[in-house]
Amino acid sequence: MGTAASMLESYPKNVGDIDTGVLAACIEACTDCAQTCTACADACLAEDTVADLTTCIRTDLDCADLCAATARILSRQTGNNATVTKAMVEACATACRVCGDECDRHSSHHEHCRICAEACRRCEQACRDLLAALD
Repeated sequence: MGTAASMLESYPKNVGDIDTGVLAACIEACTDCAQTCTACADACLAEDTVADLTTCIRTDLDCADLCAATARILSRQTGNNATVTKAMVEACATACRVCGDECDRHSSHHEHCRICAEACRRCEQACRDLLAALD
């Protein structure tokens, strides 16, 4: 069991009808993706062809910020606002799809982009799974 799941299980009140396993998986995927996208952007900056990677860097950083914010919002269950939560998870899934697509374009030349694309795909799926559980 990961830390997110442990924290959700230790929550002093009922978190509602949500599947805490799906919620925890999404929090952990978002956290992992935020770190991976940040590292990918930094690795892109170290490449000799950095000028060719500006879109990738920007997309990485946008995705990292959205994933980090989404993980934080999902981690707060007191007074949870379902409308805001769904909007953030949807935005995160979109950012992960876009970033995954961009990193895929560079994955044959840059291993860090391949790794990042995979993390984005996992996070996008975790977001989609959570959205399905919220409906």
